[in-house]
Amino acid sequence: MKAALFKEFNKPLVISSIPRPEPGQGEAIISVKASGICRSDWHGWKGHDPDIKELPHVPGHEFTGIVAKIGRGVKKWTSGDRITAPFVNACGNCPECRSGNQQICDNQSQPGFTHWGSFAEFVRIRHADTNLVQLPDELDFITAASLGCRFSTAYRALKYQGKVEHGQWVAIHGCGGVGLSAIMIARALGAKVIAVDINQKALKLAIALGADSTLNGLTNKNIVANIRSMTRRGVHVSVDSLGSLETCRNSIQCLRKGGRHVQIGLMAGADYQPSIPMEKVIAEELHIVGSHGFQAAHFSELLDLAMSEKIDLKMLIGKKISLEQVPSELENMDRFNSQGITIINRF
Repeated sequence: MKAALFKEFNKPLVISSIPRPEPGQGEAIISVKASGICRSDWHGWKGHDPDIKELPHVPGHEFTGIVAKIGRGVKKWTSGDRITAPFVNACGNCPECRSGNQQICDNQSQPGFTHWGSFAEFVRIRHADTNLVQLPDELDFITAASLGCRFSTAYRALKYQGKVEHGQWVAIHGCGGVGLSAIMIARALGAKVIAVDINQKALKLAIALGADSTLNGLTNKNIVANIRSMTRRGVHVSVDSLGSLETCRNSIQCLRKGGRHVQIGLMAGADYQPSIPMEKVIAEELHIVGSHGFQAAHFSELLDLAMSEKIDLKMLIGKKISLEQVPSELENMDRFNSQGITIINRF
């Protein structure tokens, strides 16, 4: 099969012919029809993710496709089924899985990190009966590819971790794929949204997706003061969807008393261990929480929202590219010059 892979961290990806995977016990092989390119893939390529232990490596974790082959013991799926999956593949048996928290499974696997991913014609999914999700016929592969990582993570971040309520103020720091998803979801939950980014085109898209106000970090040197002024007391919920020292700090500082900061963006490299203003957290009883994906068992909530009139997922799709375009697209991701989610749809 054809795949985009890297042989060394931070070195150019290449398009190669590699062996097609075969399913083991409980596994399924998926014929990939669409795959998103995510900043997490960029982090993996840069060498920031400890789960990537062997090279060469095929990234990609945000996909849709068709079941091509199943292994022994798979009961729920047959060849030809239209599917997607969350990026956290759960084991289904550990204490976290049994408690309903498959997104933080003790024995989780992640395509594109723990094993080869979906920047390829086929991808292997472990514990298929636990992790695969049936796609409705009404939802096309390209649109649905936005659900598996960024949209699902933003959904859990706002609804379950941030506990956003109707009428509350929400700040989204970073308007990439996950930040734009968060804006749409916050609006669907009835919140008032302030979007922050350094890319004016991304901020323009944020307004189109439902943000009430925007702030450009390049031209506005006091994001926190401006957010607090706009909301009078600060926001109820603030999300760092980028993952940097500045966005994390701003997100916490712009909260009102009793507010909730949700960290979605991965902190890596020099930003790996950010300094938290703990005196403010204590004095103002702030809540600091993380958000790590979404359970396959609850994906029906996402699918219902995706097909409702409250959300138009097609607006999230920035551009569609071929597998041959992946190397340059991934390598240039740190320039933050694209808008929306880039989807591979030609393999």
